[in-house]
Amino acid sequence: MDEKNLGVGAETGHEPRNSNARLFGSDPIAEVLRALEFDYIALTPGASFRGLHDSLVNHLGNTRPEMLLCVHEEHAVALAHGYTRVTGRPLAVALHSNVGLMHATMAIFNAWCDRIPILMLGAVGPVDAVNRRPWVDWIHTSSDLGALIRGYTKWDDQPGSVTAAVESVLRAYRIAVTEPRGPTYVCLDAGWQEKALDGPLDLPDLQRFRAGTPGDPPAETLDKVAAALNGARNPVIMMGRVSRDPADWDRRVAFAEKLNATVLTDMKTGATFPTRHPLHPYPAGLFVTDAAAGPLREADVILSLDWVDLGGSLRQACGGKWPSATVISCSLDEYVHNGWSMDYQALPPADISILAPADRLVDLLVDRIDQKPAGSPARQPAKPAAPAADEDETEGMISINALAQAVVDGFDGENPCYIRLPIGWPGEYSRFDHPLDYVGYDGGGGIGSGPGMAVGGALALRDSGGDRLPVAVLGDGDYLMGVTALWTAVKYEIPLLVIVVNNQSFFNDELHQERVARVRGRPVENRWIGMRMSEPGMNLATMAEGQGAVGFGPVGSSEELSDAIAAAIEKVRGGAVAVIDVRVAPEYARSTSSAVVREMATTK
Repeated sequence: MDEKNLGVGAETGHEPRNSNARLFGSDPIAEVLRALEFDYIALTPGASFRGLHDSLVNHLGNTRPEMLLCVHEEHAVALAHGYTRVTGRPLAVALHSNVGLMHATMAIFNAWCDRIPILMLGAVGPVDAVNRRPWVDWIHTSSDLGALIRGYTKWDDQPGSVTAAVESVLRAYRIAVTEPRGPTYVCLDAGWQEKALDGPLDLPDLQRFRAGTPGDPPAETLDKVAAALNGARNPVIMMGRVSRDPADWDRRVAFAEKLNATVLTDMKTGATFPTRHPLHPYPAGLFVTDAAAGPLREADVILSLDWVDLGGSLRQACGGKWPSATVISCSLDEYVHNGWSMDYQALPPADISILAPADRLVDLLVDRIDQKPAGSPARQPAKPAAPAADEDETEGMISINALAQAVVDGFDGENPCYIRLPIGWPGEYSRFDHPLDYVGYDGGGGIGSGPGMAVGGALALRDSGGDRLPVAVLGDGDYLMGVTALWTAVKYEIPLLVIVVNNQSFFNDELHQERVARVRGRPVENRWIGMRMSEPGMNLATMAEGQGAVGFGPVGSSEELSDAIAAAIEKVRGGAVAVIDVRVAPEYARSTSSAVVREMATTK
């Protein structure tokens, strides 16, 4: 942030256009976005914020922030979500009145559950009914628009003036980036956006309105935690929502090595610990696997670093009971728990509960931990089994395991960043050695977010100037519901490689229907009815080509897939968006990491 008192037209180094021209109510809002150092604002156009739109274009010159045109509001929020997953910095989003906000709600819920900060600017009105155009302004005006998303945002406001709006935007930004982080929403009145101002509006000195710093746990608590860990014979660390900073990653590794602790990770939260490290012997999944449950039952101390659903995971691992181990929980998450969303999950036991950022606790503890004896046993990480010959290819389809093998082999040496991986991905094929090797799932299980998140993550990687290859492996349902997000990537020349795991089915629901049929003694062979997306099948590569991307497939063998990956890499390295449609068998992977996924999908 600029250290000067930023007024409209001030000498900030980011001067607006026409700084001596007449100013309007939305101009200071655009200036605040620039002062907060937003590089982009994602939006689908709408008349309710036409004033702000004009300010971004004609007052700021469509730079800092630059508008990213999306063809659906859900894509705009998902794009912001993916961008922040990579950078850690929030993106701005503009949402048109009630209808645009309604479109965006699922993506907002994903960001909320994933604790992703997004500054969302909505619009309504004009609030003064005298100024409303017939029909359209009336149906696009609501008295409390924030109520639509209040259960899954950290804060919302509908300011009544330009001056109040400046303060609201600044407050919304601070709240969004304060841990535990999350989306915030400010609704701007169309009426005052378009009113002429008498002169420049002085903006606050942003250096005086920084987000607060979370407090450290007291020394006696740190001593208590260190004593428990130093005395542990079988400690387990559950890595949850932690920092993407490489220095924090290295510190977590050093901390685990001093403890000689078994480390568990989760596919929901992205890469948090090297998956091929001897202390990480069990592949990550969306749920705790049967193999990983053993160490939790046998542990004498369990340290949870903001693990998602700690209570549910411990109960699952221990057969419906609580572990006998001393449980140490470090998380700030309960500060945002509310009565609308149950995303706070099961209430976990915690013999020591610490309200602090997880990586800060590690930083404070690492020098208090005694090095475990050199003779302590090491663990060997799980290795994926080669796909069996009979499962590799059947009637033009390949198995999930064969697909995963082709993917990891095809990107070997390419420095990929997996922006998304699908629900059935076998964790044995996860080779994560850096925080950017995998950035995580959607947070709320809202299908259709994958393409938008992939575009946002790829944008962040493009701007970073590194050599990361942006890759998203998406389910076919996820892809189909969000496919038009790819147009934004093509338009703004954002390189991206998408692999669609196309089983032509809403397969998870097939398993649910099989479960119901078995319980009721009815034909399980009917589970596919109302689930299969076939007859006719859809050509997913053609859908991408229609938006200017390069399409490959459908491919139905490992050899075809390997060839398609090699060709797609060449295209993406040249700046293109490429999509590979892979026909896979309707199944989950035959692996330990997916066994629990299958169980959860077929259990009431």
